[in-house]
Amino acid sequence: MFVDSYRHKGMRKALVRQLREKGIRDENVLRAIENIPRHYFFEKAFLEHAYQDKAFPIGEGQTISQPYTVAYQTELLELKPTDKVLEIGTGSGYQCCVLLEITPNVYTIEYNQALYNKVLKAFADLGKKPFVFCGDGSEGMPAYAPYDKIIVTAGAPTVPRALLTQLKPGGILVIPVGNSNSQKMLRIRKISETDFTKEELEDFKFVPLLGKSGWQ
Repeated sequence: MFVDSYRHKGMRKALVRQLREKGIRDENVLRAIENIPRHYFFEKAFLEHAYQDKAFPIGEGQTISQPYTVAYQTELLELKPTDKVLEIGTGSGYQCCVLLEITPNVYTIEYNQALYNKVLKAFADLGKKPFVFCGDGSEGMPAYAPYDKIIVTAGAPTVPRALLTQLKPGGILVIPVGNSNSQKMLRIRKISETDFTKEELEDFKFVPLLGKSGWQ
């Protein structure tokens, strides 16, 4: 049975202090990190790893992202409670749960069928209600477009054109782009249907974005 004890909550407070020290400033993001029981996504044997600021394997060649990475990407989105968000790469569901603490309008798509099946249970257990799909997220999700914000939680070789198309004017896309060893975090703002600005930020290492517009 899943338990969220005072000890777990204390560990989350300590993690939030660490994230502040590393430069995360958005209070909504920090509050979301403090509210979401990251240890739920870990087997009991690995509980001591849950509130360390590091990534951890979740099977199927995937990882649950480092809390700093989750906070950093979420902060870059400049989320508002009314935003409609598309997340590419549901993974464990942890990043999605953080997004849902700020806006209820989250659409998330997972490429891997086994992880998709697992994450449906996670959302049900935690009482979270994103719109969850299994498919090729590198092509976005045109049926529900446009989106105010798009976040990609896997490393892409290039910025998929489909994601730019599905973003609303005034919207933000946050995506790591590079090779298999290192990616540069990009924040792309859509000024109009044809105009974009691009910021190149910190270096990260993500699992590869799979699919037609990702790594084949």
